[in-house]
Amino acid sequence: MQRLNKYIASTGLCSRRKADELIESGAVNVNGKVVTELGFQVSDKDKVFVNRVLIRPKKLEYYKFYKPAGYITTADDEKGRKTIYDILPKELHILKPVGRLDRESTGLLIMTNDGDLINQLTHPSIKVNKVYTVSVEGKINANDLETFYKGIEIEKGKIAYADAQVIEYDNKSTMLRIVLNQGMNRQIRKMCEYIGHPVISLKRIQHANISIEGLKRGQIKPIKPAQLKELRQYLKKLEKDKND
Repeated sequence: MQRLNKYIASTGLCSRRKADELIESGAVNVNGKVVTELGFQVSDKDKVFVNRVLIRPKKLEYYKFYKPAGYITTADDEKGRKTIYDILPKELHILKPVGRLDRESTGLLIMTNDGDLINQLTHPSIKVNKVYTVSVEGKINANDLETFYKGIEIEKGKIAYADAQVIEYDNKSTMLRIVLNQGMNRQIRKMCEYIGHPVISLKRIQHANISIEGLKRGQIKPIKPAQLKELRQYLKKLEKDKND
């Protein structure tokens, strides 16, 4: 037996939070009866309908993908631009990316059909770390790094924060390691523009405990069970810290 919201999330339809909303709204029917009780328990033998459509648990899959530049992180694009699904195997088109990377950015995307995990990894209240290597124009100084840490208003009412460290300099650019736990649109690029050091290249190398290590550009591989277990433990700890 399992909670009804978990069962709904296991179909890939939505997260547990969204499932709770569906249950409370009266959109969920179990064995011919509308259920609005959030703690309701079901088994694999029960027939669960959402908005009159029968749903079944899916095999949940978890992959890591090295996104190359020139592709957008979506399934369809009305402008006809190339998307990541143009290079992913067709049998993996059921997977959704956890968050996004803009067209010219490269690096790690976690791909899954687990709506509950996607919600946990992207929900702003949980603050999951994402790590990037970023090359910017010019020489970054200590004041720039402090500005990143204290926060920059990249849009009206939206303050962006980052933990940035210098990896190396050359004559014309600086390589940074940047850690974010926010998910604002083009956040790093806007922050770098603000301090007068536009981005040359941007690559995500880690999301939570999952890293890009072992992947070639454009390659996708299953996440190992031990890594997935570690990821769930990491998220559980963040949830606990948030509620303490």
